[in-house]
Amino acid sequence: MLELQQLKLITEQTMHTIIKSLILGLALTLTGCSTVEKVQYAAWEKVGVHKRDILVDRIQDTAEAQEEAKQEFKSAYEELATLINVDDKGLDAKYKQVAAAYERSEDSSESLKDHIASVDSVANNLFAEWEQELTQYTSDNLRNNSAANLAKTKKRYATLYKAMQDSYSTIPPVLNVLRDNTLYLKHNLNANAISSMQGEVKSIRGKVDNLIKEMESSINESQQFIEQMKKS
Repeated sequence: MLELQQLKLITEQTMHTIIKSLILGLALTLTGCSTVEKVQYAAWEKVGVHKRDILVDRIQDTAEAQEEAKQEFKSAYEELATLINVDDKGLDAKYKQVAAAYERSEDSSESLKDHIASVDSVANNLFAEWEQELTQYTSDNLRNNSAANLAKTKKRYATLYKAMQDSYSTIPPVLNVLRDNTLYLKHNLNANAISSMQGEVKSIRGKVDNLIKEMESSINESQQFIEQMKKS
């Protein structure tokens, strides 16, 4: 436990960062519960974190999850591809590496799915709040400007969300092949079985390349959206 003197050294800014990180981390477990989310948003706003900030943070987190998924699936493919060159004595150790790589890929897939859902949740809440606030203006000029900005932001977000969904849709075809081959190897770990898998390994290469391409495209869309949000 920190001594009292040490606690006094923690600045207000540091405490704000800690609170923000804790709340943002908790949010991932609360996605889909609108009542709880409203309470969380109110708590965030009290420490100066608004829905726009949360949306930007979640988009950045999702981009990082996409980068992780890209690397995990690339690694899983490489483990499977090198398996066909291993002799009988090294098959058991190599199989364990393949199985571990598949499990990491599956975990990264679930994590990415949760991140995308969390982005969409806060975006919908932000847009709903924005639209409701338009009715509170007394200035037609300011209302019209805000409404135009909302329309542009929603359009940009629709493009981003589609890119996220498109990138995620490339995962199941790769994951299915990895799962099939991992299950097959579990009960057929011999040279003949490995030889019969060569066609499967070659067929997955194109799927992995497509996954990487779509992930990178979505990550670029995310960065563009974040920059536009900061400018506006």
